[in-house]
Amino acid sequence: MRIHHRIDGRAGPWVTFITGIANDLTMWDAQVAALERGCRILRYDLRGHGGSESTPGDYTIDTLVRDLRTLLDSAKVEKTYLVGLGLGGAIAQAFAIAHPDRLLGLVPCCCRARMVPDFAAMWHKLRDTVKQNGLESIVEPTVQRWFSEDFKAAHPEVLEKIRRMIRGTTLQGYLGVTAAFLGLSVEDRLGEIKVRTLYVSGAEDKLGGPPELMKQLSEQVKGARHVSVPKAAHIANIQNPEGFNQVLEGFLK
Repeated sequence: MRIHHRIDGRAGPWVTFITGIANDLTMWDAQVAALERGCRILRYDLRGHGGSESTPGDYTIDTLVRDLRTLLDSAKVEKTYLVGLGLGGAIAQAFAIAHPDRLLGLVPCCCRARMVPDFAAMWHKLRDTVKQNGLESIVEPTVQRWFSEDFKAAHPEVLEKIRRMIRGTTLQGYLGVTAAFLGLSVEDRLGEIKVRTLYVSGAEDKLGGPPELMKQLSEQVKGARHVSVPKAAHIANIQNPEGFNQVLEGFLK
């Protein structure tokens, strides 16, 4: 399977970015611009997202962890900082449990470690809508859910870019990764994470990875911290890139 990826920067430690559901690697553009002078950066598209091939059937978190390990091997990345948002944050936590020897540090963002019934109900409804009416039917509800009201009103051009990004997701890819997300269950193993860890939330994220939930996750990883980015909802790195970058750069240094 072809995993579409991009490498930026020429020197320094590796930083690998993992996208979430219906994202592509361009979501990290502002972070690459901030870090590429001092880091080597690897970012990629999940199966069926952006430029990556999709495969039929449901995916699992383990499948997506294997994709990442395969990519790191092929890119000859022995150790890396790992940053993931949304489903990407879930994959990052699972990867840290499975492959601790490959990480320099871990930054799960705006994410969860376990699927719960009320959240699962929303995703089952989204999957049913996509099966019946196609991916276009969830583009607008998704983009509206990802950002705060003030940001949406002030930045229509960003929302239009995000709509195009969502539309770049294949039906197979969307159904595959949402199935993986519905099977998420790594919270009971967070105590196995030994690498230096920073949980990052968006202060205005009400659903994807609310600050209070992210704080609780951080308390289950020995030595981990939690920081909430102000003026940011679920896609915190896009809504407040300056604030997000300041937190991330502080951790990397």
